[in-house]
Amino acid sequence: MPRRSPRIHLALTLAAALALLAGCATVPPVRVPVDTLPVAQQVRARENLRVFNAVWDLVHRRHYDPKLGGLDWNAAAATYAPRAAGAPDETALYAVLNAMLAPLHDSHTRALTSQQADDRRRQMRARTGFSMTRIEQHWVVSEVLPGSPAEAAGVRVGWIVLSRNQHPLSETLSFRAQDGEVVAWEFRDAEDRAVRLSAAAKPLSTASRRIARELEGGFVYLRFDEFDATDRRWLGAELKKHRQAPGVVIDLRWNPGGETFSLGISIGEFFDRPVDCGTFITRSGARQVKNSWQLGSAEYRGRVVVLVDGGTGSAAEIFAAVLQDHGRATVVGRRTAGAVLASRFHGLPGGGELQLSREDYVAPKGRRIEGAGVEPDVTVRRRLADLRAGRDADLDAALRVLRGE
Repeated sequence: MPRRSPRIHLALTLAAALALLAGCATVPPVRVPVDTLPVAQQVRARENLRVFNAVWDLVHRRHYDPKLGGLDWNAAAATYAPRAAGAPDETALYAVLNAMLAPLHDSHTRALTSQQADDRRRQMRARTGFSMTRIEQHWVVSEVLPGSPAEAAGVRVGWIVLSRNQHPLSETLSFRAQDGEVVAWEFRDAEDRAVRLSAAAKPLSTASRRIARELEGGFVYLRFDEFDATDRRWLGAELKKHRQAPGVVIDLRWNPGGETFSLGISIGEFFDRPVDCGTFITRSGARQVKNSWQLGSAEYRGRVVVLVDGGTGSAAEIFAAVLQDHGRATVVGRRTAGAVLASRFHGLPGGGELQLSREDYVAPKGRRIEGAGVEPDVTVRRRLADLRAGRDADLDAALRVLRGE
């Protein structure tokens, strides 16, 4: 049998590789007539469609729910592909992508622009520098970041937030500041006086805040805002340092989640043996029970209270659910976000990313938390008067639990 020339062999190899790639990707069943657009728009439209097709394909092939909750994904392509092609810039394109993804009602599937993807990796984001929470039908300043434009402008915890750039706030917040953007805010202060302030947004760290302090009675308060390598090491070290403390309060009210690996290690700090951390379910229906990681565990034996609210999401919710299901902690506060799907980030053409849910989750006792959240054992109603007076009603309730009152 004659040997193939290197050139022929290379051509056959490339053909086989292209065939394999074609079998691994799908194209939306819709044709957008880009050639009919003005020449100046054709390049933009083609690039937009490259991004659109990548998002559509990844959801089609890899979303944890192969039925997509009954959503007609081909019809979605027919509706949104022309809009994506016509988007004048990246911001408009990603608005179209997220509009297409919204009917999935999926807490962990979203498209990030190249800037948002870069911010995520660098743990930086342009902000004015204060957090808001919903209390008594108002958006209220719940935290002002040290060194932020908001702090310099004089924003105070407990102020009611009325508007942003003269637009009243709705029940759902969706704005995002740009670096250097001057944002005009209107507030009502603690004396119910109108306060108008402007501040230029600047890049601020989104990395976790970690706070440890001793409370009366020998109890210990620990707050961390992410499940990652740095925070899990910090948590383990603090629990070992305070191994003799009769009880700890783990504050997850600002914690939106993080890595499942760090989650398993963090759960293990409170047990002397591996425990069931719940079941992850893949697209194919395969079920995998994850256990806690005990190597190097603090094996903390004191009482535990976990503080949660609507800002507690993903891995933080799983942490609360696992300790609750095993009777290891009392959960105090308000219902969590209900956003626990396991996701991965996929790079997109042009530098953006698609965060895509790849696995569902069921807690150790069989409850599904996505969309439902974790209900606290002790519900605390937040009051504006408490926040303005510097009282933390959640922490007060936690101390009562630790004291056995």
